[in-house]
Amino acid sequence: MKKYLVRLSDEQRHVLKQLISSGKAPARKLMHVHIVLKADSSEAGPGWSDQQISETLGVGTATVERVRKRFVEQGLDEALNRRPQPPRPEKRIVNGKHEAYLIALACSPKPDGYGRWSVRLLAHKMVELEYIERVGRETIRITLKRNELKPWLKEQWCIPPKKNAEFAYHMEDILDVYHQPYDPKRPQICMDEGSKQLLADKRERLPMKKGKPERSDNEYQRHGTVSVFLACEPLGGKRLVKVSKRRTKKDWAVFMREVIDQQYPDAEKIVLVMDNLNTHTPSCFYEVFSPQEARRLTEKLEIHYTPKHGSWLNMAEIELSVLARQALCDRIPTFEQAQQAVAAWKAQRDQAAVTIDWRFTAADARIKLKHLYPVIK
Repeated sequence: MKKYLVRLSDEQRHVLKQLISSGKAPARKLMHVHIVLKADSSEAGPGWSDQQISETLGVGTATVERVRKRFVEQGLDEALNRRPQPPRPEKRIVNGKHEAYLIALACSPKPDGYGRWSVRLLAHKMVELEYIERVGRETIRITLKRNELKPWLKEQWCIPPKKNAEFAYHMEDILDVYHQPYDPKRPQICMDEGSKQLLADKRERLPMKKGKPERSDNEYQRHGTVSVFLACEPLGGKRLVKVSKRRTKKDWAVFMREVIDQQYPDAEKIVLVMDNLNTHTPSCFYEVFSPQEARRLTEKLEIHYTPKHGSWLNMAEIELSVLARQALCDRIPTFEQAQQAVAAWKAQRDQAAVTIDWRFTAADARIKLKHLYPVIK
């Protein structure tokens, strides 16, 4: 006689049949549902033996016995669901010594013929150098992740010189400008320029469909390059953007006259932040306009140059980055289409009156970037 008898109520039987009809439960759980239904020894149940259930459902009699026992002792839910399994002891192939070798190897120069360290290459080198007998790529990946190492990545940015008084002076000068309150008579303007290569598709693109993205051929036609001049007022949420076929001194001078006369005709003085290129200087006005006009434009500007390797201090770079990602990220074949894309972007950006909330101050720089300041002996 069975020690643990399954007797289902009408409600329990209804729940189990619903689970089967839905078909959404895991396979293991559905198997336990069938076992409980077949083992039901109430008047409405079939009351099969463990052997019959085992042969019909293709499970061992020990499994049937365990399900019956859990039903009687712990209830229906425990009989249907798998019990939590005890954690298995971690089998470590890489110990502390191996990990130290891997970190040193990942931080070492790349082998000849390779542009970067990859997980596969690191695993191969660890075995080749006899640091470890065997190791898989996933073990290498997890170990590198645990130590916050990504040897396959490389970032580019402007690296400022250490202990450089010239850099510190220009940096604090720019940061003090950004710390000044908004004054419509003295608007703070950031100016920078970028470029966009004009490219045209050689073959018609395939449109996006369900399950497939838009596809373009990797061949294209080059149609030259255009320059993008941008001047923005971070506190006022305004900007002037112009697409030019060149980036000469004349192009800069004409663009800046538009900024002065069209954007800020009533300003007493325009506080201008820009990088110190040879095409970004008031002397360009004298090469393009009459001496009287050049002097008038020059007197409207109060120029603050960013230091060398300090272009990150120019907030116009933020606007140019947004422009490149939002409006100039795709192939643009003609100068006119580049103008249209930039004009549409500027219109929606101006309408939203997007500003830049710059919070980094000179006081912050003296703490976070103290390595840039000379050591006073």
